[in-house]
Amino acid sequence: MRHLKTEPHPLQERGRCQILWQLLFIALLCCQPAFAAPPALELPVRCLPGQDCFIQNYFDHGPGSGGVDYACGHLSYDGHTGTDFRLLGMEAMHQGVAVVAVASGVVAGLRDGEPDIPVMIRPGEPDSGKHAAGNAVRIDHGDGWETQYSHMRKGSVVVYVGQQVRAGDQLGMVGLSGNTAFPHVDFTVRYRGHAVDPFAPSGESNCAASADSLWKPEVLDTLRYIPTGILLAGWANETPDWNKARNGEYPTPGNDAAALVFWVEVFGVQAGDRQTFEMFGPQGERLLTSKTVIPSNKAIWLGYAGKPRPPQGWAAGAYRAEYRLERNGIPVATTMHHLEIRLKH
Repeated sequence: MRHLKTEPHPLQERGRCQILWQLLFIALLCCQPAFAAPPALELPVRCLPGQDCFIQNYFDHGPGSGGVDYACGHLSYDGHTGTDFRLLGMEAMHQGVAVVAVASGVVAGLRDGEPDIPVMIRPGEPDSGKHAAGNAVRIDHGDGWETQYSHMRKGSVVVYVGQQVRAGDQLGMVGLSGNTAFPHVDFTVRYRGHAVDPFAPSGESNCAASADSLWKPEVLDTLRYIPTGILLAGWANETPDWNKARNGEYPTPGNDAAALVFWVEVFGVQAGDRQTFEMFGPQGERLLTSKTVIPSNKAIWLGYAGKPRPPQGWAAGAYRAEYRLERNGIPVATTMHHLEIRLKH
C-alpha cells in the first residue's frame, strides 16, 4: 500500500527493487554504527491470536508470481507488503475489536469515512486506487520507522494528525473498508519508505521468524504460525450465500427446512488436501458423506455439503455434522457441530 499522507494514497507498490532493498537493509543493519534500533512491536489489535483472530496473509517473500510467507508457506499473495490480522466474522467486527499502536510515535496521516462494504458486493469497480486501504492511520516512530493500520471501521478513528501515541493506545476499530473481503487490519511496517516484514525484516527467514524479528519476544510467542485453520462453520437451509453465512443471517433449520446444509470457511488450504463432510441423524444414522480433493492453494476455501428435505420432513432430534481436512493423510483442520430440530405445533 502506498505511503499514507495527510491526504493519503495508502496502496504501496512492490516491484523489482525488493532484492536491492533487502541487500541495503542488511548493509544498514550490519555496517552502519549510527543505525537506530527499530521499535520493539506490540500486537496491533486487541485479540487473542489463534483463538478469536488469525493472521490471514503475511508479507510476500516470493521472488515471482504467487505468494510465499516467511515460514515458506502460502499464506500470502503476490506483492503483499503487510500482515493481515483477521477477525473470525462480521459479528466480531460489529461488537468492536480495537486497533492499537504497536509502539510510541506521532500520528503522521489518517483517513476515515470510507464505508465497510466487501469488494464483492460493492457497487461499481473494486477500489484498487487511492482509497484501497480504506480507513487508515500512519504513525511515525522516528529514525525512519513507521507503521500503518488499514481497513478500519468507518467512523472509528479516534486520533488526529500530530497526536503523540504510546504502545497500546487505541487508534480505531477493525473494519471492512477499502479493497478487502473480510474484517481485518492490514498492518504494515516501513523503514525509510520501504515495507519490511516484522517477522523477518532483513528478508532472510529460513522458513522461520528471524533473529532480528521486530516483535517483542513475548508477542512473537503468541504469533505461532498456523498454516491452516477453520474460521467459521454453521448450518443453512439452502446452498450458502456466503455473505449471509458470514453475517450469521441463516436461521436455525427446522422440520420444514428445504435442506440441511453444513458449511465451513477454511484458511490456508493446499492443492491435494482432502476434505470430508459427514452428517448424521437423530438415531445416529448416516445422512451423507461427501469427499473432495482441493484443486489448488487457496487463502480462503468455502465448502459445504447438504441433503434435501425428505417427503415427511426432518425428524425431530439431534443432528450432527463433522468436517475434516487432511493433508498427506494427516488431519490439519476438524470441526463438529450439532443441530436440534423440533417439530412445529
